[in-house]
Amino acid sequence: MHMKKLTVLIAVIAAGLLSLVGVGIADAAPKVPLGGGSGILVLQGGNKAAACTVTTVGRPKSGKHAGELIAVTAGHCGKAGQDVLSESFQNRGKIGKIVYSASDIDIAVIKLNSNVAPLRTVRGVTIRKINTTPIQFPTVLCKTGRTTGKTCGVTWFSDSSAHFSQVCVVEGDSGSPVVVGDQLVGMVNAYYFVSCLGPETGTNARTILNRLTKVGYGDFKPV
Repeated sequence: MHMKKLTVLIAVIAAGLLSLVGVGIADAAPKVPLGGGSGILVLQGGNKAAACTVTTVGRPKSGKHAGELIAVTAGHCGKAGQDVLSESFQNRGKIGKIVYSASDIDIAVIKLNSNVAPLRTVRGVTIRKINTTPIQFPTVLCKTGRTTGKTCGVTWFSDSSAHFSQVCVVEGDSGSPVVVGDQLVGMVNAYYFVSCLGPETGTNARTILNRLTKVGYGDFKPV
């Protein structure tokens, strides 16, 4: 009788320990890797989602949102309040929510959840710093997008707010980081006439940073 009670007690304790171990495993689920060039899905209600690309991931050093982990993408990808998934890791759940979207310069800010592991390099493009100097002809720009991957092309024109280049882009590449070497100089927002053949255009880094500062994400730095 005592032996039977002892056996039951041991089984109960073992089950309790196993449940604790199970909780630990669940809590330690792999984080979602995300960086400039990663594909995202912005949930728009029902079965609809917009496929876009992250420009960069980092943290502001000043302003009311200092220290928050955020991602930047194109403004037409979604509206404030819409949830975001990683395109490659949809089964790991939501990775954040759009908290700011501006149509005038076509940028959006995503506040990222704690399940995100920020990346500096995605599919051959590394972002180490931001260059706010307008890039001029004939500098070669490169981008990494969720649709067309890494492509490069000559700069046709650039000023403090926007650039025009021959970088190949199509739908889904919106938000892609535009780089020279390891320096982020802007993002992809659109193309003219024919995808991949027509000129690409996008918002330059200085305009992006100025707007981030204005809405509380000052001194933004890529991670």
